[in-house]
Amino acid sequence: MRDWNASSHAPIVIVEGKGAVLKAEDGREYLDGNSSIWTNLHGHRRPEIDQAIRDQLDRIAHSSFLGLTNDVAARLAGELIDLSGLDGYKVFFSDDGSTAMEAALKMVYQARMQRGEKTRTTFISLSSGYHGDTIGAMSAGHSALFHHVYRPLLFATREVMSPACYRCPHNRAEPVRGSDARVTRKCQWECLGELTRTLDDLGDAASAFVLEPRVQGAAGMTMHPLGYLEKAAAICRERNVWLVLDEVMTGFGRTGTMFAYQHENVTPDLIALAKGLTGGYLPVAVTLASAEIFEAFLGDYAELKTFFHGHSYTGNALGCAAALANLKIFATEQTLQKNVALQRVLAQGAAKFWDHPHVGDVRQEGLICAIEIVRDFKTRESFPFAERIGHRICEAARQHGLLTRPVGDVLVLMPPYCCTEAQITQMTEALWLALNDVIPA
Repeated sequence: MRDWNASSHAPIVIVEGKGAVLKAEDGREYLDGNSSIWTNLHGHRRPEIDQAIRDQLDRIAHSSFLGLTNDVAARLAGELIDLSGLDGYKVFFSDDGSTAMEAALKMVYQARMQRGEKTRTTFISLSSGYHGDTIGAMSAGHSALFHHVYRPLLFATREVMSPACYRCPHNRAEPVRGSDARVTRKCQWECLGELTRTLDDLGDAASAFVLEPRVQGAAGMTMHPLGYLEKAAAICRERNVWLVLDEVMTGFGRTGTMFAYQHENVTPDLIALAKGLTGGYLPVAVTLASAEIFEAFLGDYAELKTFFHGHSYTGNALGCAAALANLKIFATEQTLQKNVALQRVLAQGAAKFWDHPHVGDVRQEGLICAIEIVRDFKTRESFPFAERIGHRICEAARQHGLLTRPVGDVLVLMPPYCCTEAQITQMTEALWLALNDVIPA
């Protein structure tokens, strides 16, 4: 904060947006290279979503969801179940990713108690995991950078290694320029072995395995090898451990399928969705829960099995109207199919980064691209934290018309789906120029 206060650079004041372009107060325009912190899917001022919000304002903006419902929330819940293919699941509305995860964790705990499984109280989650900044979400995460100061406030969870191949201590493959470490890895799935041992060690104390499927965002856009999720889900299922998926970032087409778990043969017990749910317009989140979990809350009035958890703006009509319009665009424009071409252009543009001596890894999942900057390619040694390499590169990118944020020294591009192929190319070129501004090749 001292650095921020002392900075001679005033923050960019955004006053307008159209499609993939943001306009600042001084008239400069920038490409929105991280979809306004991973939320904006179809572009700014999308006419269909704008109109849906206006139409809803002509009816009602918000009403209580306590003991009531509204027509748009009910329709949205039905569409989410259809898109997920999870028949019989129930939808719980909240406000953002943290609250969707908080609700999921509380559902697991209360359902276990009400099923008489009172020993099953321990959550298991991945190293470097991040699931939000509320107390439960922080407890399920293992991000020292974000949460170490709050550790005394958090409940204990068990940490297992992440299947992040680039920095995995069990990956015996040497770094290969031009190759994603997930492809060249040499290992025996030690990450799954650790999960198995942990669950067996916990026995009837293990309650649920919590993870972001396929891509861990705040962990540095680390990406999991194909097969990990399906194998991990099977290990959990054999031991009556529920699977809780945080799809706050990965949901709604970002990895190529509507939801990331759909890449593999997996049926989660709970899913948290937010960010792209409304196309980046309004804060709405949901938690999808299986019938098995829902049934644990059924009982007579006096049994007090109710899920006593709620939010003032639960099921907000404006947000739900925006979300319905967002989902309709996926259908009318065949967004997932259209994005295949954008993914290919993003990969082509990112390939040049392998030529830079301080790029250690270039990895991509759908329309998520991560470029990891290192001091030494062969050893994967990072630059000292205090040098703020990633931050400085992204600051330099502004001079080339690109706005994005790094995760540490991992440069991230997550373009909106409305981008043209030329705009994707512009984004990669701007980031390449910025990298060479800060660290000349």
